[in-house]
Amino acid sequence: MTTETATDVFETHRPVLLGVAYRMLGRVADAEDVVQEAWLRWSGADRGDVREPRGYLVRITTRLAIDRLRQIKARGETYVGPWLPEPYVTDFGDTVPDTAERAVLADSVSLAVLVVLESLSPLERAVFVLREAFGFPYADIAAMLDRGEAAVRQLAGRARKHVEEGRPRYEVDPAQRRDLTERFLAAAADGDLEGLMELLAPDVRLVGDSGGKSRAPLRVLRTADKVGRFLVGAARKSAPDFSVRHVELNGGPAVLFLSGDKPDTVFQLDVADGRVQAVYIIRNPDKLRSLAAE
Repeated sequence: MTTETATDVFETHRPVLLGVAYRMLGRVADAEDVVQEAWLRWSGADRGDVREPRGYLVRITTRLAIDRLRQIKARGETYVGPWLPEPYVTDFGDTVPDTAERAVLADSVSLAVLVVLESLSPLERAVFVLREAFGFPYADIAAMLDRGEAAVRQLAGRARKHVEEGRPRYEVDPAQRRDLTERFLAAAADGDLEGLMELLAPDVRLVGDSGGKSRAPLRVLRTADKVGRFLVGAARKSAPDFSVRHVELNGGPAVLFLSGDKPDTVFQLDVADGRVQAVYIIRNPDKLRSLAAE
C-alpha cells in the first residue's frame, strides 16, 4: 500500500473514526486529537498484513480514546455547574441513506445519551459505542479490546442496561422538533409566557452548561413554571446584535446564537408527545469554538 493509497484509505474512514472518538469522549477537540494520533500510527505502521483497514483503524482509535478517557477521569477535574457534551455537527447527508441506521446514529450521539455514557467505565463506553452505534460484531469488539467475547457480551449488557435506565424517552422526529423549536423561540422572544407554557411538559428540565465562564443556571431547572420564566427573562436580556442560525447538532435540529460573528449559545430541545421535555443550553465558550466556522 503506497503512502498516497494509505492516505486515501484513512480519509475514507475518517468520519467513522471521528464518530467513535467523539462518542467515547464527548469532546470535539479531544476526538480530533485522537484521530490525528490514529493517523500517525497508521502512516507509520507496516500495513502489508492489514486486510480490513476499517476494523484496524477503529481498533487504534478506540484504544487511544480509552486511554484519553482514563486520563481525563484520573485527573478528577471538577466542573462548575451542569455538564453537557461539546456540540457536534452531524450532517449524515448521503453517507447514511437508510432511515433506521440514521436514527440509530442520531440517537447514539444525542446529548441525553452522551450524558448517560459519561457515567460508564471507559471499557463499557467503548463496547456500547462499537456495538450499539456502529454495529460491530461481539467477536470483532473482543479482538479490538483484547478481551474474551463472553466478557465483551457482559460489558455490553451492563452498559445497555445502564443507558436504558438513564436515557429519557424522547422522540427523534426532526421535523417535529424543528417546528416546536421555532414556535418555542418565537414565544420566548415575544415574552409570551402563556404561549411558552403551552409548549412545555409539566416536568420539563432545563440544563445550562456554562462551565462557570458565562451566564447560565448553575443547577438544573425543573417544572414548566421555572423554565418558562427563566427563558422569558433571558430573552429580554439578550444582546441586540444576536443573530440566529439553524444547524444540525448531535443528531437533531438546534439553534446557534451568534453575537456578531462569534458563537455565543447553542440551544436544543428534546420532545415527546408534542411537548418540550428538556431544554439544553450550552454557553461555555470553550465548547463553542468548533462552531465558529459553521
